Amino acid sequence: VQLQASGGGLVQPGGSLRLSCGVSGSFASINEMSWHRQAPGKLRELVATINKNKFANYRDSVKGRFAISRDNANNTVYLQMNSLKPEDTAVYYCNAFVSKMFEDYRSYWGRGTQVTVSS
Repeated sequence: VQLQASGGGLVQPGGSLRLSCGVSGSFASINEMSWHRQAPGKLRELVATINKNKFANYRDSVKGRFAISRDNANNTVYLQMNSLKPEDTAVYYCNAFVSKMFEDYRSYWGRGTQVTVSS
C-alpha cells in the first residue's frame, strides 16, 4: 500500500492550494483518511480527518478555511486550503487506515508535500 501526496507549493498569504493524496496497491478497504502537518521545530499535528461516510473534522485554526474531501471510487483524499496564512507553512502529510484481505486496518503515511505561505 502506498500513499502519494501532491499539490504543495509556494503561495502568497490569502491564496489557495489544493492537496491530493492517492492510495494505491493491493488492499480491501480504506477507513479514515486525514491530513497532518509539521512545521520546522514543531510536532506533527492533525489538520483534518474524514471517515468513510465523508464526515469531517478540523483543528480549530483551519476551520472555515480548509476543506477535506474524498473520492472513494478513486481512493483519493483532498485538502482544499483557502485564505492561507504564513502559520500554515509546513510539510503536509496524508494518512489512511487501510485493511488488506483478512487483516485489520493499519495506518499508512504518505511522503510529505511542502506548503510555504509567504509574500
